[in-house]
Amino acid sequence: MAKQRSGANLSSGELVGGTIFFVIYLLVLPFATDPLFRLVSVLLDVHISSGLQNTIYYYIIFAVTVIIFHGLLARTSRNLADNLATAVKTLGVGLVALYGLNELTYRLTHALMDNQTNLNDVSINAQIDAAPRTTLIIVILLAPFVEEVLFRGLVFGGLRSHSRTVAYLVSCLLFAFLHVWQYAWGSHDVTYFWLMIQYLVPGVVLAWAYDHSGSLWTSIGLHAVANALSVLALHL
Repeated sequence: MAKQRSGANLSSGELVGGTIFFVIYLLVLPFATDPLFRLVSVLLDVHISSGLQNTIYYYIIFAVTVIIFHGLLARTSRNLADNLATAVKTLGVGLVALYGLNELTYRLTHALMDNQTNLNDVSINAQIDAAPRTTLIIVILLAPFVEEVLFRGLVFGGLRSHSRTVAYLVSCLLFAFLHVWQYAWGSHDVTYFWLMIQYLVPGVVLAWAYDHSGSLWTSIGLHAVANALSVLALHL
């Protein structure tokens, strides 16, 4: 039953505005953010630390996401209320699947790319060391919210009505691409794209959580819990 509602029924405004925002988020902001903050620093004659830059960036992205997708968020909240038991069960199963399958993919990537460091994890750890409180808010709350609305709500939800297989494939590949392409570009090492494998399992499980429960809040919650447990494991 829930699967019939998880397509999200995106409005034309959400689809058009969301797609434009998604392209900017995925391909433009990674290059434009630092120059923009440097320009603001010069114009205002102030120093903006990297931690503060990251916080401002994510709060703005969060606000834009809410503005564009407020209708989708209202609909998915109603779906959560109507299917709360299913959502809770889905979150539990998803968490077990996420960690079980992740172990296999990490072993595979280590076999393919011996000693290759995941620079995304390194960057997050450095941010946590520099600004622990704000970074934890970003990693556990803001980033999961934004990524789930865009990758699952927009991409998966937009494609699912045409083909569930295509929706899974495209949303998972784009999710994996987001987490590695900047580092592959920066290091001029195309083999770094092999690390996309590590993000395919989370992409599939998170899309399934949305698809099965009928609510984005399930995948948002699963994403948040997974990130929190990962941070806890790294800093124990």
